[in-house]
Amino acid sequence: MQGFEGLWPAIAQRVRELGRRLVCGVAVPMGVALLLIFGLASPASAGLTDDHYDGNIFPLYGGNGYLVPPRVTLAQSLGRGTPAVVVFYMDDSSDSKQFTTVVSTIDAFYGRNLNIIPISVDAIPVKDKYEKNEVGYYYKGYVPQTVIFDQEGKVVFDETGVVPYENIDDALRVVFDLLPRSESVQLRRRVVNELNTELVPQ
Repeated sequence: MQGFEGLWPAIAQRVRELGRRLVCGVAVPMGVALLLIFGLASPASAGLTDDHYDGNIFPLYGGNGYLVPPRVTLAQSLGRGTPAVVVFYMDDSSDSKQFTTVVSTIDAFYGRNLNIIPISVDAIPVKDKYEKNEVGYYYKGYVPQTVIFDQEGKVVFDETGVVPYENIDDALRVVFDLLPRSESVQLRRRVVNELNTELVPQ
């Protein structure tokens, strides 16, 4: 028995050494693999001023995600005689991202009286020829693009780029037979947050 008692410390020491080797043999390569995965991978970054995709831009930057997908098609809106604002956009376009706040302002002032129809240009079917009640008929190849239709389905405004709200408002005042801006209450921009502004009486 005396001889076996001397073996236990030696066995315990050997088990500890094997455990250390096993941990080092697994932990070190695993640690190196994790460092490579997380250290070399570039973080996903997208923002208002870049052309990176980060999801549907209307809820992210405009605060109006209910606009996408649109509730009606252009053909339905024209068929009902309802004025419409068609906005061509791309989710990975910085100009489109910035224009969402203008679309939100249009919706705030005119949303109950017209149809706002945001169209992702990637969703326009490729065809040789489009009918006048199809959005592809009006797309010029740039984003954002804003096209306004009056009650008769006539195009009264068609511009590309980040158009100021005031330009769109002037066209909609004609559509709805409202007083021109020079004869109505003066509005000024109030900053709501770093992305959105709101027009308020001065």
